[in-house]
Amino acid sequence: MAEDQIIPICKRPFSRALTGLLLVGACWSAPALSAVEVPRSPLSAYLAARVAASEGRSAAASDDYAVALAGWPDDPAVAVRAYREAMTGGDVPLALKSARVMEAENVAPLDVALLDLAIAARKGDRAGYDAALTRIDGGALRILSPVLRAWAAWDRKQPVEPGLDSAGKEPVAKRLADEHRILLALASKRIDPASVRVLLETMRAAPDTRIAAAEIVAGRGDEANARALLSDPLVLADRKALGAKPDLGFGVSQLLVRIGGELASEGPRPLVIALSRTALIADPDNDRARLIMAEALSKDEAWDAAIAAIGDVRPRGAFAHRAAIVRIGLLAEAGRQGEALMLAQGLATARDSGLDDWQTYADQLIAAKRPADAVPWYERVTRADPAIPWAAWLQYGGALDQAGRKDEADVALAKAVALGPDQPLALNYLGYARIERGKDVPGSLGLLEKASKLAPDDASVTDSLGWAYHKAGQTRRGLPLVERAAMAEPANSEINDHLGDLYWALGRRYEARYAWRAAALTADDTEQAKLAAKIAG
Repeated sequence: MAEDQIIPICKRPFSRALTGLLLVGACWSAPALSAVEVPRSPLSAYLAARVAASEGRSAAASDDYAVALAGWPDDPAVAVRAYREAMTGGDVPLALKSARVMEAENVAPLDVALLDLAIAARKGDRAGYDAALTRIDGGALRILSPVLRAWAAWDRKQPVEPGLDSAGKEPVAKRLADEHRILLALASKRIDPASVRVLLETMRAAPDTRIAAAEIVAGRGDEANARALLSDPLVLADRKALGAKPDLGFGVSQLLVRIGGELASEGPRPLVIALSRTALIADPDNDRARLIMAEALSKDEAWDAAIAAIGDVRPRGAFAHRAAIVRIGLLAEAGRQGEALMLAQGLATARDSGLDDWQTYADQLIAAKRPADAVPWYERVTRADPAIPWAAWLQYGGALDQAGRKDEADVALAKAVALGPDQPLALNYLGYARIERGKDVPGSLGLLEKASKLAPDDASVTDSLGWAYHKAGQTRRGLPLVERAAMAEPANSEINDHLGDLYWALGRRYEARYAWRAAALTADDTEQAKLAAKIAG
């Protein structure tokens, strides 16, 4: 059955027929309702793509958007979504097709020119590169132009200084130009690695710039100097080999990663993803771009897409170990705790395992509610050389506490406080643990009061102090604090449980049961029975 027999009046592009969507049911003819097989329509593909995208299934979403865009080839609303999904999943043909539609409708985002530039850089298409650069010159990303122009000049064996000097006094453009001046000098073998190290340290260059420099040096076979350039934990230089032969694609990719890395934590996710994808198009070996993309996707809780991105990191590349750590975290967030725990165990028990591996495995054991198994791994972390900070002792003490080894936990938590005397988390944990055991009540109150002054807006700390006053026989003094904590975090089961206990102690039975019912809404299975007994009491 032909599509025009099924939806005879709904042939307009999607975004120009929004007012007609409610009439879709009226578009179906009687034969369509009884048909066993219905041909794929742009509308059904579009809706399927939206669902797939919301679930983080980037590849499926791209396929469906391709069908929708084929049916509505001049629709900018479909093209915008298709472009973003194509950039996430790496579907370059769909990204290009969508880009052309958006440009025709004057709705193209500012990063579209980067797509054309990256493709041209990879192919060695100088005319295409220059055309894309001209478009970048006239947009919001023009701060990239001086460096992009300098790398093009280097590729053509022309002087790079005119391009770099065009940054003028614009702060961001000048900073990028200064960093890439060093990288270009390295690529041209006009500077020695020792001098590069001094310059980068003096200017406090970004981690990604140091990594790029190390890759160029390692590409010459100078592994020792390459490792000396690295002072960032992103790359464990003692694990995997670095090394890259610089070309135009390498230079473009490093610049885009530099910006993407800067924006990854708080920048606009679509732009970060576009920067990462175009960096990969320019240089498919740039695994740092994959890490940045995974981080950006995780911010949107697109776990499957993030896991897929990190899965493409080269297993023998410099970022392989870091990618494995990130992958474990993503799997856990995606609800795949079994896989995360298995991978973490493999890293921690490997012959060349290190502090990060032990920490990661211990964290996963805690998430799996196996604190007793986590204890020896956290203990191993605390014995690291050089000495690690208060946080490791806090985690070690917390695991001991959860495992029922209270006296040992007290010692470890006290060590955390000694190393971090002004850390609210350490003060709060030790004070709360002691007050629960009735140990040194005045001293425990002092720890919690200090924690509260340092973190007055932390609901957990506020609750701990209020609960401590209750345990010390000062329930009326503690109630306003626990009430405030419950208002700040109404879905926190433990805080609501405490609130109910305080109300009950003051004879306010109705309010106590109400608080316990609120606690039961989010409590885990082990707490449900206790809460049910309180409510029935």
